[in-house]
Amino acid sequence: MTIRLIDTALLDELTEEAKASPRGRKNRNFHPADPFPAHRLLNAIEPSSYVAPHRHLSPMKGETLVVVRGALGFVALDDEGAVVSAVRLSAAGEAVGCDVPHGLFHTVVALEPGTVFFEAKAGPYTPLGDAERAPWAPAEGEPGVPAYLARLRALFP
Repeated sequence: MTIRLIDTALLDELTEEAKASPRGRKNRNFHPADPFPAHRLLNAIEPSSYVAPHRHLSPMKGETLVVVRGALGFVALDDEGAVVSAVRLSAAGEAVGCDVPHGLFHTVVALEPGTVFFEAKAGPYTPLGDAERAPWAPAEGEPGVPAYLARLRALFP
């Protein structure tokens, strides 16, 4: 049994993988498999990456995010897509993370290159259902993504 360190070398490796990914992000799971009941992972995300707004309807699917390097914009939205809250989370800032309740539409944007955050949530992994996807936001890869991402980014001058 070996402990896994979360050190600069791991953060650098994960950041390089995110930069090389077409999606501009990469995760490193600490849980052994998708069916596992507790998911713990690092997410490296670059400013070009788009995470479509979504929510988790299961009462077991709240999640906690903690920035370990860089800065992340967290955006909470209502059921019609209006911004409820936009918070800058930064490893070097006053707010380093947030706890997201189930049922809340949300998304994140990387505000600095090399941003990495830790995420914890209940497993098992299940793909998002139609009711968990934001119908008012473009899906990943759709033509409206650059404009929508620019609007999200503008929330964090």
